Amino acid sequence: MTTAAHPLAPHHLPSYLAGPDGSDSLLTVVVVLLVLGLMFVGNLYLKLHSVPERLAHKHNHTQLQVITVLGLLALFTHDNIFWIAAILLAVVRLPDFTTPIKSIAKSLEQLAAKSMEDEVVKTEREAPPAAEKED
Repeated sequence: MTTAAHPLAPHHLPSYLAGPDGSDSLLTVVVVLLVLGLMFVGNLYLKLHSVPERLAHKHNHTQLQVITVLGLLALFTHDNIFWIAAILLAVVRLPDFTTPIKSIAKSLEQLAAKSMEDEVVKTEREAPPAAEKED
């Protein structure tokens, strides 16, 4: 067999055409570029969705779990309001209301315990001595 070109074929063929052996270099290059591009865009997309979580983790935020759940909801539902809520929670520090309330409750418990002890001591002092039984 000869590899000579057909006499009616043009003498110069573009390089992107498939060769006689069936190899298609243009298709191979496009597939590789497409896969690399999708990986790059996917990585960028995931990094963008994790911005609120990374901010909250860096600043040791108390609502880290809420921010993480909102970020995941935004990722899976494609609803941007969840991502906006997560970024706002990560940036704005909410005041801590539970610590003062727990401190007040603890102080009240201590006062109540002290008051009960005082009542017991007071009733013991005021109570008449019990009459001794004679056998």
